[in-house]
Amino acid sequence: MRVQFDRFYTYAELTETLEAWASEFPGRFSLESIGKSYEGRDIWLCTVTNTETGPPDERPAVFIHAQIHAMEFTGTTAALHLLDHLLHSDDPRVRHAVDTRTFYVVPRVNPDGADAGLADGRFRRSSVRPYPRDEPEDGLHRADVDGDGRVLFMRMKDPNGSWKPHPDDPRALIARRPDDVDGDFFRVLPEGTIHNWDGVTIPIARPLEGLDLNRNWPADWAPEAEQQGAGPFPTSEPEVRALVEAIVARKNITSYVGYHTFSGVHLRPWSGRSDDEFPVPDLRAFKIIGEEATRLTGYPSISIFHDFKYHPKMVIKGGDVDWIYDHLGAYAWVTEFWSPQRAAGLSEYHFIDWIREHSPEDELAVLKVADELGDGYVDWYPFEHPQLGPIELGGWDLVRFWFNPPLSRLEEEVKPHADFALYLALISPLLEIRSFETEPIGDGAHRLRLVLENAGWLPTNVTEKAIERKVVRPIQVDLELPEGARIAAGKEREEAGQLGGRVERRQITWWNTDHSTSERTLVEWVVEARAGDRVSVVARHERAGAVRAELVL
Repeated sequence: MRVQFDRFYTYAELTETLEAWASEFPGRFSLESIGKSYEGRDIWLCTVTNTETGPPDERPAVFIHAQIHAMEFTGTTAALHLLDHLLHSDDPRVRHAVDTRTFYVVPRVNPDGADAGLADGRFRRSSVRPYPRDEPEDGLHRADVDGDGRVLFMRMKDPNGSWKPHPDDPRALIARRPDDVDGDFFRVLPEGTIHNWDGVTIPIARPLEGLDLNRNWPADWAPEAEQQGAGPFPTSEPEVRALVEAIVARKNITSYVGYHTFSGVHLRPWSGRSDDEFPVPDLRAFKIIGEEATRLTGYPSISIFHDFKYHPKMVIKGGDVDWIYDHLGAYAWVTEFWSPQRAAGLSEYHFIDWIREHSPEDELAVLKVADELGDGYVDWYPFEHPQLGPIELGGWDLVRFWFNPPLSRLEEEVKPHADFALYLALISPLLEIRSFETEPIGDGAHRLRLVLENAGWLPTNVTEKAIERKVVRPIQVDLELPEGARIAAGKEREEAGQLGGRVERRQITWWNTDHSTSERTLVEWVVEARAGDRVSVVARHERAGAVRAELVL
């Protein structure tokens, strides 16, 4: 079974696809439920690795999840494409990654919100659980009033309206200038119906489902008054708790990506703190990884705190990447798929500020690309509203063009991101045995010399933050002797510290470049045993994997 790009998958279609892969690739793909959603759907976790070359938990891993937000269907498609690519590609780099690393993928964190959105087209941020109210507010509630499967906008002529038709394309509505007095003006409302209408005022009701699952993580969590949608306490929601428990249980995770939409950008920590607070090696690594992400996908790589604030005086709290990096010490990213602006040829714009305010010329440019892609903008058409009377429906289809690319663009948009996931896997630390040798030193005694090496780009600890937070253990080396043998010098279990990587080796001429063999270590024993006895050794590191060797004395 291969991924299809002509639709967004329902939960049933997603489950059918994953179960088919589990049946087709039993040695490389496994499927498990890490928990239940609010409405009781399984939250699927897929594990991809070649189990013939080792178990999943004994090799470095990348963790990817998608669609924590209900209407961001592109993330699930990207996750499915990554899985498809890992299972079907003959590329030697892909095969090497599957042979030596593990990929954990949760294709849809929020199955309830996704299925509800596919069914009725109404925008929801995340979970379908009512919060913080359990009864709807008075005012206009977004809904598909004409039953066409879309929730668009409603417009009506109003001399005090804030919007007017663009002179070059009257379909587009642009902001009325402060001194505009002549012409047709419109009042614009989201498509929907009004609860307890007084016949005059139209407040916009907040959605009954007010949770934002990506504000429910433990790091820097804040209550509703400070962070909208955060939930009653960290990990209060079953979807987030399932993710947190699954991630903590998999100590081999070295990198993490959350798939979201939209903006066409890779986001890194922190959300609420300046880059000045990073350990310097971690910030350098983040920037190098980000440069490669941009090269592979075309998406810029930026800081959430410095470049992606929704409000200049507010920061995001309780997000996933801050917890992954700050508490667990792994490199964490959010990929926001799809930039309508970039598709329209715009380049000099701010990711958030442009949405708040942009020129009429930019509006026409984006409208033109929507027309070319065949989806996204609906010409205004008359409708008899049950409360407002004669109105027009139309305008931007937010779900099909802004929060997701049109289906005609979907495959092109997600494909390059499998390469970024592959890159994150291949830069992880990788423990190897360079040599395991013995030499007799007389009277049945033998000296054993084990040389371990980190063959990865990142150090075994992955980040300096992991050392600071004390969340990463040193390499553990266990010597296994035959019956009757004993250790004369050394210990049956040795700790071998952390091993460096190549991440800091950027220029030969930089005087602070570490040219030492920091990626290598030596462990020695003296054992008393018979000639011909077999001795084995196992070296383990939670993030760099496990390796084994045996020799004959």
